[in-house]
Amino acid sequence: MIRILTVDDHPLIREGIAALVRKQADMELIAEACGGREALELFRRHRPDITLMDLQMTDMDGIEATRAIRGEFPEARIIVLTTHAGDAQVSRALKAGARAYLLKGMLRKELLETIRAVQAGQKRLSPEIAVEIAMHATDDELTPREVDVLRLVALGNTNKEIAGRLSLTEETVKSHIRNILAKLRANDRTHAVAIGVKRGILEL
Repeated sequence: MIRILTVDDHPLIREGIAALVRKQADMELIAEACGGREALELFRRHRPDITLMDLQMTDMDGIEATRAIRGEFPEARIIVLTTHAGDAQVSRALKAGARAYLLKGMLRKELLETIRAVQAGQKRLSPEIAVEIAMHATDDELTPREVDVLRLVALGNTNKEIAGRLSLTEETVKSHIRNILAKLRANDRTHAVAIGVKRGILEL
């Protein structure tokens, strides 16, 4: 039996997964968590074979929870389930130790097969996500400071306000914004924010 822990703050998603798993002769849902901290505690208690991890949660997000679980249990097999296909977010999840990344819209089609594949030691990405990653594979990543600047741009701050918030000169902020526009191939600040959100660089 493949023993499964689900982690999602939406009861309907947990119920949907439970209904799918219940019909499988080789799977058993052993525990459900509605947040990252609870997921870590339940993992310690039950040691599931597979953990299905949502990304957007209030107390501790799925990437932090994945990192925490894998930090204690390096053999943990975690499948990320999300509504977001942004390549930057996928990269963060994979770096945190996720073995697979599935869009929630594809659960009915792909979840069971993905659980069995990951249990067998494979890694899996939804086709849409693989395409998104391939599109940006050669792009220069934004530096952490550039992400900070873009986040403050998204919140409507002027260059002067960003400089004050980050203890930088206005000229340095302008330089960061030029780099951001070039790396994201954006026409202007608003376009850069839209791209940042779409790719999962920003979470607003």
